[in-house]
Amino acid sequence: MGQLALSGVKKRFEKLEVIHGIDLDIRDGEFVVFVGPSGCGKSTLLRMICGLEEISEGDCTIDGVRVNDLPPVKRGIAMVFQSYALYPHMSVFENIAFPLRVEKLAEAEIKARVGRAAAVLQLENRLHQKPGNLSGGQRQRVAIGRAIVREPSIFLFDEPLSNLDAALRAEMRIELTALHQKLKATMIYVTHDQVEAMTMADRIVVLDGGSISQVGAPLELYHHPDNMFVAGFIGNPRMNFIPATCTAVTDAGATVALATGGAVTVPVAAGPALVGQALTLGIRPEHLSQGPGDVAVDVTPTVVERLGVNTVAYADLPGVGTVAALLPGAATVAPGVPARLSFGGADCHLFDAAGMALPRRAMTPAETA
Repeated sequence: MGQLALSGVKKRFEKLEVIHGIDLDIRDGEFVVFVGPSGCGKSTLLRMICGLEEISEGDCTIDGVRVNDLPPVKRGIAMVFQSYALYPHMSVFENIAFPLRVEKLAEAEIKARVGRAAAVLQLENRLHQKPGNLSGGQRQRVAIGRAIVREPSIFLFDEPLSNLDAALRAEMRIELTALHQKLKATMIYVTHDQVEAMTMADRIVVLDGGSISQVGAPLELYHHPDNMFVAGFIGNPRMNFIPATCTAVTDAGATVALATGGAVTVPVAAGPALVGQALTLGIRPEHLSQGPGDVAVDVTPTVVERLGVNTVAYADLPGVGTVAALLPGAATVAPGVPARLSFGGADCHLFDAAGMALPRRAMTPAETA
């Protein structure tokens, strides 16, 4: 079992409250990722679950048992840190076996557990080597192996890939996902990298300033963000935001006049009271194109990034800021050359003055057919 529940969890350092009443249920076998910018509280929350930070208020329960006052070793968890924290004078075998020797398990049991972990992590041929002879990715696997042998209810990962280069991070993302599928264990993973969150998680917990901004499956957060913070954080490049004013509300949705010029109807559920209100329209860079659309925006790119399969164009618009467009790799855009970009209302999001998303309009049977 690996069920975790947080109820009203808060963390204070003297008079400064950094975690503001977290309520969260994590199911057995889930891969849950805590994501957010630096300083949002994600690592502090993980350390509270682990027992390395005291919970100031609220309850943390694992498999139905309140663990607030239990030391880390008694909580049935294992944590993998950002640094590998391997003993350089010990072999890979002894590094993995270390927590089992602390528990004073029999030698036969230690060998069996280390062997099983090494097989899962493809480290069988490295057990006799020292950490100094391993690559960064292999060292991280040893650190994960040291967690696996404890056979915990819950695995905790605190930004374990941040010390690796881009290629190794991509490989380790795949390996961690495959490991989760093999072990079918509960895993909680902390990262500031939304790409890691999107590619690995069953559910993502987006944290902002010590509070949960939204919880959901990766594509749920991408397609239906609750607010501007989530909309801007999930997706790369980030969502474009354009000031707008509602001019009409019909059965088709809300029509807004854009600060960049033109108007577009967004399929949201709204009443007549919305007319005249200042809103923010969100459109993702991948939904901008050089083809026809419901509304067009004239830009002059300042920076163009050629990525092969895609081209990213950036332009500055007065009163809006930087706008990004994710275009096909062969797109005919260049810095300093005016271009016209368009998009459709169905791809847009609308946010009110408080930054909360307006709910999408329910589709009619004819539209869903």
